Amino acid sequence: MDRSPENAETAVSKPPRARVEDAIDPDVEAPRTRDYLEGFLAAKPAKDAVGGAGSDLQAAVIEALREIYDPEIPVNIYDLGLIYGVEVDDNADVTITMTLTTPHCPVAESMPGEVELRVTSVPGVRDAEVVLVWEPAWGPHKMSDEARLELGML
Repeated sequence: MDRSPENAETAVSKPPRARVEDAIDPDVEAPRTRDYLEGFLAAKPAKDAVGGAGSDLQAAVIEALREIYDPEIPVNIYDLGLIYGVEVDDNADVTITMTLTTPHCPVAESMPGEVELRVTSVPGVRDAEVVLVWEPAWGPHKMSDEARLELGML
């Protein structure tokens, strides 16, 4: 494009840029409408705790444990009182503390592996570890009322 003084008459000047300040009249107060997105955009998503006592994942693990039955006693291992603790951390790692009815139990070698396999199959569980303990020793007093009823002990 030729910008010589002879062609200045044919050159078109740019229009001024629009500014927000030019569009708002400071003397007129516009009614403010409720901005429904304001709270939505400012809110952080609620994050439920993955682990901890009473979490949904812990409840799902306990339900899975209730599906494992002692081969000698027709009661699940949770209600039988063989499970001493179910801990779920924030990384969805589960630690099961359990015992057996006796150290000479025929499933002493296979039961902890079965428990670990069943717990890791629960959706949401990242990893599981079974800690087999012998103290405190298991006794019939550790059974739930449901287990005692099932065995005719109530």
